[in-house]
Amino acid sequence: MNSATTHDPESTPGGSPALDAIIIGAGLAGLYQLHCLRDRLGLSVQVLETGGGVGGTWYWNRYPGARCDSESHAYGFSFSEELMRDWDWTERFPEQKEILRYIDHFADRFDLRRSIRFNARVSAAHYNDATNRWEVRTASGESFNAKFLITAVGCLSAANVPTIAGLDSFQGQWYHTGQWPHEGVNFAGKRVGLIGTGSTGIQAAPVIAETAQHLSVFQRSPTYSVPARNAPWTAEFKRYVKENAAEIRRATHATPSGHPFANSERLALQTPPHERQAIYEAAWRKGGVEFRTAFGDIMLNKEANDTAAEFVRNKILQIVKDPVTAHKLTDIDHPYAGKRPPVDTDYYETFNRDNVSLVDVRAAPIEEITATGIRTRDGHYPLDIIVFATGYDALTGPLLRMDIRGRSGRLLADDWKDGPRSYLGLQMEGFPNLFTITGPGSPSVLTNMPVAIEQHSDWIADCIAHMRAQGLERIEPQAQAMGDWMLKVTEAASATLLSTATTSWYLGANVPGKPRVFMPYSGGMARYRKICADVATNGYEGFRFSS
Repeated sequence: MNSATTHDPESTPGGSPALDAIIIGAGLAGLYQLHCLRDRLGLSVQVLETGGGVGGTWYWNRYPGARCDSESHAYGFSFSEELMRDWDWTERFPEQKEILRYIDHFADRFDLRRSIRFNARVSAAHYNDATNRWEVRTASGESFNAKFLITAVGCLSAANVPTIAGLDSFQGQWYHTGQWPHEGVNFAGKRVGLIGTGSTGIQAAPVIAETAQHLSVFQRSPTYSVPARNAPWTAEFKRYVKENAAEIRRATHATPSGHPFANSERLALQTPPHERQAIYEAAWRKGGVEFRTAFGDIMLNKEANDTAAEFVRNKILQIVKDPVTAHKLTDIDHPYAGKRPPVDTDYYETFNRDNVSLVDVRAAPIEEITATGIRTRDGHYPLDIIVFATGYDALTGPLLRMDIRGRSGRLLADDWKDGPRSYLGLQMEGFPNLFTITGPGSPSVLTNMPVAIEQHSDWIADCIAHMRAQGLERIEPQAQAMGDWMLKVTEAASATLLSTATTSWYLGANVPGKPRVFMPYSGGMARYRKICADVATNGYEGFRFSS
């Protein structure tokens, strides 16, 4: 199983283990990075994980309806064809429980748990200039130190609970979808308020409505959603996946989004209207995020995008019976897929139920939470349970909630006060030997995440192997290279319609006071992969080493 012999860490005079590397987080990214460093390079590695088990996002996100929006046969590790062949996904878009079983399977297969400290929330990570080591402390008071520090904290892991007056006075129960109780929540006979209609709210609403006495969906920003058309995989398709593992891997590496399907080269504006309509209809019937690839100019040209937006709005108007509700659901203020484009199972159909109502809080904002419910400008809604599907402090939140200090005590939060700055989403100038997996400035949330995670982790492992072979002790990006890269991130976003959705969490707009900066690199995963490979081939161009 292992291609290198690992060794146990020695102790420093202070008693803490002297490690080669510390990884923060035991989700998909942390587990694969652990495998790369411990089993391939033979390093002594400690993973520190806040939760009580592996899984990261899928450990915490257990809300009703939680599913992946990437197709299962491409959502997983592809470095091992054997691993791909010996795991059977049961359906097109797997639910949280199945994904967590897969992650558990991976951790067990590669004996990863012995290098993980669970229930260990990192509170601080400080770089020691004199020793060239990262000193890491947990909330419980444990300390660790290592030459390399890798953050695998996830892009969507810092729950964003909005500050609403009166929340502490609410006498019912309230929950955030990203911090869901492991024992579940019983909605039977309850009056439920769901705040938020992004991806999680769209997944949760239909399931909650099945048992709740009444569900009130509080919507500020309606969005476009396409049916998932989820279904069990056939035996024939499962066989295809096992026989074509290498080809599936090549496909995910070649596409901009890391999915096993490419953007169409045909253009919406050059396609006759009746033919264009038929193409959209076929894509709608097939379902899934592949809908956005129906034409190659949807994300590049507003007029082309309008054809997709109009198609989806018309579908909503056809599905939702009440015209007032349908109007609220289609009063969308951004281009199609300008925000994360959800896929759903019966989301719009849910509003045809007698026990579901839509509350437009853009027209009548929430003023307070009372002891018995939610008060908007237009009225009071009695509730027993409130569910916050309000998303995350994305990309930067998980990092800035730790006290991370680089050279001479330099605070990461200060460096990022006007928005995140990194080189390739991998490192920040002033923070030697600190790597971020799928950090801001990388494709991250715009991709099929396991594909991005593997590329990042492999690159980091190769870089560390290079340093060890060359006797190099420190690496950090040059300030000029970092600045140039951030300009490319901005330019890439400006070349698409992504930067025009001003209320998107891609720009941090869901978190009050957060700088409005487009954070992920939107130039595509395949292009990004080549950029990173070229940087390494050219002697790690843009980085500064020291021995």
